[in-house]
Amino acid sequence: MIKVSHMSKTYKIGELETVALADVSFEIKKGEFVAIMGPSGSGKSTLMHILGALDKPSSGKYFLDGENMAGLSDDELAEVRNKKIGFIFQAYNLLPRTTALKNVMLPMVYADITADERRRRAEMYLEMVGLKDRFFHTSNQLSGGQQQRVAIARGLVMNPSILLADEPTGNIASAQAAEIMEIFRKLNREGHTIIMITHEADIAEYAKRIIHLKDGHIASDGNGHRRRKI
Repeated sequence: MIKVSHMSKTYKIGELETVALADVSFEIKKGEFVAIMGPSGSGKSTLMHILGALDKPSSGKYFLDGENMAGLSDDELAEVRNKKIGFIFQAYNLLPRTTALKNVMLPMVYADITADERRRRAEMYLEMVGLKDRFFHTSNQLSGGQQQRVAIARGLVMNPSILLADEPTGNIASAQAAEIMEIFRKLNREGHTIIMITHEADIAEYAKRIIHLKDGHIASDGNGHRRRKI
């Protein structure tokens, strides 16, 4: 599903160049649950932006479903984001005075999906994440864990190829974090491909595979606790 080949990213500010990613290569198959870890400055946020079609590499290639993302225009990347990538953010990014139902329906408004179908999908996914009794609660009436559940439902409504979660438990208590991660596990068992950015080792352990980044390079890549050096 995903192939990253010799990908690098360099940021230039005046005469200063900062290498965020350096010659990174890996593949992610359909149905995998992968955690990407690393300290601040390791390149994981840059990698997330490129995998999410929010940025382009300076060199190398990134293939999603066999298509080279590095060669697409901004409009084409926007279409990929809307149709193939479900985003789940640490800050939830929900509209605060809007109901859970309408927040989940929002991505479908721009995809020419009928109002009845938007409602049907939103209700289905909110029920899936355990919020059947919260359809008409606004975001500011929900707990942090409930808001993250709404964000997960919103990430699913377009039936994306991958779910890309950026620090999905960073703003919630540990008990709620465990509940959120069990939802991710369930989604993965149902066939969803999940890529999760995290700095928390206990959260990364929910994934089946952990990629460690350090100074823009892949330091290790393997399965759970049995990581192998590469």
